Amino acid sequence: MGTVVLIAAAAALAPSTAQAAVACDEGALVAAVNAANTAGGGNIVLATNCTYTITAPHSSDGDGPNALPVITTTITLTGDTDTIARSSAPGAPAFRIAKVSAGGSLTLKGKVTLRNGNAATDGGGILNHGSVTLTASALTGNTAAGRGGALANADTAAPAAGPSATFTDSTVSGNGSTGQGGGVYNGLRGALTTTSSSVTNNRSGAQGGGIAAVDSASTTLTSTPVSANSATTAAGVHRRNGAMTLSTSPVSGNVPNNCVGSSPAVPGCVA
Repeated sequence: MGTVVLIAAAAALAPSTAQAAVACDEGALVAAVNAANTAGGGNIVLATNCTYTITAPHSSDGDGPNALPVITTTITLTGDTDTIARSSAPGAPAFRIAKVSAGGSLTLKGKVTLRNGNAATDGGGILNHGSVTLTASALTGNTAAGRGGALANADTAAPAAGPSATFTDSTVSGNGSTGQGGGVYNGLRGALTTTSSSVTNNRSGAQGGGIAAVDSASTTLTSTPVSANSATTAAGVHRRNGAMTLSTSPVSGNVPNNCVGSSPAVPGCVA
């Protein structure tokens, strides 16, 4: 009887089997996202040091095509130095990397980079109608013909809840847009919160090379430098209405200026 008890105790103490990583393959990643949506959400573990190269869109709607299926549930992509990128091969179609629906939530953690998205509308990397969280991750080299080269918090009319984006220890760099927000566009009723992150070397053909906050609910930057971005004006941060707080987040070295033309003024920003 004692032997049986010892075996049972050992089994109870044994660590659970680690979740298998998704194979470093376009089809495998798309299938994993579809499965997570069907299951009502879940954690998707990415293969170590993998670049998932997406050659064709796997969802499309009025906002345009997306590399991944639309995120409709709560999904986490847990990486170990991974990249999800639109193919750069000649003739590759244009599409953003991800769209998050109003009921969806997408979290990137573990050095996950979304790269080379190309949207004909808003959100070259991510178009967000729901919730997006980046932890130790990056949005780089994405473009949008509309607003928000890296990420766009979509304009959202009342009474619907506005989208939210949260960046921690993350990077927004080398993105571009024709419209406002070369890096990030925080639109009507949207909320943007950044901590220990950076917004650098992004470009806009309008206002807000780094960040454009237009009629948003809130924009809060903490320990987040906004530098070396370019635009027609307010190349660092562009603000039109909405609450905005900057703490130890210098807006500097942007061309042609850091925040000229914002109304009300960007707090603490020197032109």
